[in-house]
Amino acid sequence: MIYFVHFLLAILLTALSYFIGSRIISSGMAIWQALIIGLSVVSLGALTEALGAPIWLIVLVPFPVGMLLLFLFLHKPLHIWFFTYLITLALYSVFHVIMSYFFSFHSLIPAWRLS
Repeated sequence: MIYFVHFLLAILLTALSYFIGSRIISSGMAIWQALIIGLSVVSLGALTEALGAPIWLIVLVPFPVGMLLLFLFLHKPLHIWFFTYLITLALYSVFHVIMSYFFSFHSLIPAWRLS
């Protein structure tokens, strides 16, 4: 049960970083689009982990999916998409630092444990 809760929390935090990142740079995307990206990215990471992949691959594999879905949902020129993705990664890292350090929650970036 705890894995499922961590899975849902990782989806929500990932979606939140995409949603806020898109709102900072442009008019943004709908929350349901951010949730689709969060679900896709976290599910792919969990599947990669379940297949026994090394930790660097678990972290690396979801990146192209998140990048592609953000590009498709954002409907903005390439340079806007790029800056949006950079802000999204920054937000995601901040969320990870807070969750890992204060709450021992390591499901966002498993290889980067801070607590």
